[in-house]
Amino acid sequence: MKSEDIPELIETIRFAADKHRNQHRKDRRGTPYINHPLDVCRVLWETGSVSDLIILKAAILHDVLEDTQTHPDEIRDHFGEEVLSLVQEVTYKKNRAKMVRKREQVVTASGKSDGAKQIELADKISNIKDTIESPPWNWNRRKRMEYINWAEEVINEIRGVNKALEALFDQLVRKGKTLYGKG
Repeated sequence: MKSEDIPELIETIRFAADKHRNQHRKDRRGTPYINHPLDVCRVLWETGSVSDLIILKAAILHDVLEDTQTHPDEIRDHFGEEVLSLVQEVTYKKNRAKMVRKREQVVTASGKSDGAKQIELADKISNIKDTIESPPWNWNRRKRMEYINWAEEVINEIRGVNKALEALFDQLVRKGKTLYGKG
């Protein structure tokens, strides 16, 4: 990413913050939801050494189609077809049962583009870190371990796309399994 790309990234952050403005994480603090997509972008940049502006913008927007009333045309109009394509690759239809969506993520993971795979990795890293440090208020040890095991199942389908992200993911999985049991 070049310094002249920073205004585009800031506009992406502003757009996502507006779309997620009334949403909070399910932790005890009710953390503003926007912290999650920003963390996904940070993980890609800092750990994964991802500097592709398209991937970073898609990371910031990765939940807007799934979790807000945003229409795909809005993303296309503001950020272009490439960003929209990546966001759509990591978006799962909320009208399906939760277990169906979770299974779909495992089954479709290997067919995703490298950019989408890296976003998936960073998303799971961020979520596992939160599961360990600040879990949803109603998640017991078993529920936390179920999430970690499922995330590991998804990531095992996309290995080979970014060694640094995979190493951090594996470190967090080990930490989670130490804290919550083998599952």
